[in-house]
Amino acid sequence: MAKIERKLMKIATILSVASAAVVLTSVGLASSYDELAAKGYRWVTVDGPYGCPSKDDLRQITKNRTDEIELRMVEQLRAYYLIPGGIVQLVRQDAASGMSQIHSAEIVTDLWTLTIFLSKRPIKNTYGAIETPETSGLIRTETAAD
Repeated sequence: MAKIERKLMKIATILSVASAAVVLTSVGLASSYDELAAKGYRWVTVDGPYGCPSKDDLRQITKNRTDEIELRMVEQLRAYYLIPGGIVQLVRQDAASGMSQIHSAEIVTDLWTLTIFLSKRPIKNTYGAIETPETSGLIRTETAAD
């Protein structure tokens, strides 16, 4: 009987430690994502040509979107595709218009998008990963040469 009680105690201890590790890890990740959001990083929630160099172009593509307009604007580099889960950095927000200017590692020009298309909470990208500034290329990570 004592042998079984010791085994049960060991199992309970192992489970408690494992549960604590999971909770601490998730709390740590959440706080690091909160820190990124506080620094102006956001995750894209929309899939489509909703990043534009000008506010007028953004208004046009979000109000009168047709395949023809979309194709023309993309060809003329007046609209860029945003992909869900991509991380961007806020440049500025225009609360009156509901638009935010963003910087992306993949696109040279800063773009305007609707603020509702951005999240302070991390969103998994198409590969099932959560992008960070380092993994997206927004922040360069230098490796030392030997």
